[in-house]
Amino acid sequence: MSKTQFTLRAGSVALLLAATGTTTSFAATQTQTFTSSAKVNPQCNAVTAGTLAFGTYVPDAPSDQTATSTVSVACTKTTPIQIALDKGTTTGATTSARKLASGANTLNYNLYSDSGRSTVWDDASSKVAGTGQGLTTKLDFTVYGKIPSGQVDTVPGDYTDSITVTVSY
Repeated sequence: MSKTQFTLRAGSVALLLAATGTTTSFAATQTQTFTSSAKVNPQCNAVTAGTLAFGTYVPDAPSDQTATSTVSVACTKTTPIQIALDKGTTTGATTSARKLASGANTLNYNLYSDSGRSTVWDDASSKVAGTGQGLTTKLDFTVYGKIPSGQVDTVPGDYTDSITVTVSY
């Protein structure tokens, strides 16, 4: 066998190994890990509140006038929330004695967190609590309203008030 032929054969073997994907093996390896991270802050969206419409109040009716409304909010999962209702915009109102107004005339009413209308919903000690279910799942909270009967000196008119809903999370 001549020297030239051997060189050609060795070159052919090298080409064959490269073509078949055979790679060089290594004697040792080292590994390292790294951390991936992200932070998700609590979030609430789409706070809505429907109108609380009592209809026509009859001053000498034997029973209270009642109505309901809904406050809705969507918050990130497991986010604790509190919903507060302020005293409204009528002069002289408090959260324990809200007032509807028609000009200078007022009509007493209040807002409650329970259907029995015994727990006043306010912005201090009687806030309503909930837990977020995800930003695509709204939570609905019913607002129970009551105008007490027996306000016989009420002046005829259209009475309104505006309540601010505050969602804390």
